[in-house]
Amino acid sequence: MAKEQSFDVVSQVDMQEVDNAVQQAVKELLQRYDLKDSGSTISLDRTAAAITISAPSDFVLGQVKDVLSTKLVRRNIDLQAILWGKIEAASGGSSRTVGTIVNGIEAEIARKINKEIRDEKFKAKVQIEGDKLRVFSASRDELQSVIGFLKERDYGIPLQFVNYR
Repeated sequence: MAKEQSFDVVSQVDMQEVDNAVQQAVKELLQRYDLKDSGSTISLDRTAAAITISAPSDFVLGQVKDVLSTKLVRRNIDLQAILWGKIEAASGGSSRTVGTIVNGIEAEIARKINKEIRDEKFKAKVQIEGDKLRVFSASRDELQSVIGFLKERDYGIPLQFVNYR
């Protein structure tokens, strides 16, 4: 019998790259003429995996978020990896929003991916292991078709395919 091949489906973000993007965005806030004295701030909490943006108005908050998004894209961070919360009113009439960085696949999304792979009748087995999925098959071609299938779908989070063996 042939040895089973496998790969892992994960959703990971390189926190060092996020930190670098935040630092570049802060630098740009201090240098850009329209945002220099606005009192806008961007902060990263690495332990909570959250980015907090505060600005004097909703419009300026949108501009600061665009600056940060540009820096994230240049650092190859998928923008779907950050789930932005609602814009809240903060002290002094300013606005604030918190973006949570997605690390790992939630159980609900993992079950949905598992169900869709089974519904497509691939000759592959899926095993949910914590915050990742492992896909097994005897055929590498079958695994390639599963990867192609998953790349076509949108689950609201970025997916990476690692440990292909």
